[in-house]
Amino acid sequence: MLDAGSGSIVNVSSVAGLQGIADRSAYNASKHGLIGLTRTLAVEWGARGVRVNAVCPGWVKTEMDHKDQAGGTYTDLDITNHVPMGRFARPEDIAEAIVWLSDNTKSGFVNGVALPVDGGWTNDGSWQSLRLKHRD
Repeated sequence: MLDAGSGSIVNVSSVAGLQGIADRSAYNASKHGLIGLTRTLAVEWGARGVRVNAVCPGWVKTEMDHKDQAGGTYTDLDITNHVPMGRFARPEDIAEAIVWLSDNTKSGFVNGVALPVDGGWTNDGSWQSLRLKHRD
């Protein structure tokens, strides 16, 4: 890409790269590090025609989620009650964001961004009863 003078890299981080999430220190550190790498490469490579961005998915129903929940540390409601949109992300939600960030005609001046694809998870500092009140 650098030799060609164009390209787009989209890293997959997590909302855990944007916030601290308890009991996941190694995972959080790796996702924060990926966002740092994304921003650094965007600065280093942007003038050479290569854009570098990251998507930061919220919770997606994956095997990792099933394994975590099997340990009894949280339930689906713990997640959906926190997400303003009231649901888990779908794989397609994440894929569409990646496609958009990859498309130079649609996002050609977006560089170094950590894009939350989280249904509003990282925006909501409300307490649970207030958050859920807005769903009625």
